[in-house]
Amino acid sequence: MLDAFLVPANSIVAAKGDGEALEISGAVSRVFLLTLSITSVVEQEAIDVFVYTSVDGTAWETKAIAGMEQKFYPGEYPLWVDLSEKPDAKFVRAHWDVYRWGRGSTAPQFQISVRLRELSQEALREAAAAAPGG
Repeated sequence: MLDAFLVPANSIVAAKGDGEALEISGAVSRVFLLTLSITSVVEQEAIDVFVYTSVDGTAWETKAIAGMEQKFYPGEYPLWVDLSEKPDAKFVRAHWDVYRWGRGSTAPQFQISVRLRELSQEALREAAAAAPGG
């Protein structure tokens, strides 16, 4: 089961950027749980996190396959990433944009990590059974 960081724990993010490419071709499932962990922020700032796919790890799709709503506070934020409709995707990477406004320094600073975990077929079946109408 794939379990890796797209952005390593305790990474300091002060400008928009991209994480390293992660090969997912060996994953049995095409469904993943992405977790954004924000451990430190300054006031009046926001971060957007997106997931992009690639067939070769160098040329990336122009449209993100998944993205989180803006986050402003420390915490852990999960996102279900389903790549079932992207069978040719062999790599993923995280991209982030950061914003800061208000008085004082306008430089944003977040301490984050982005973790990607493959969901097992058993976990997917359990989730489907627990879902309304499942």
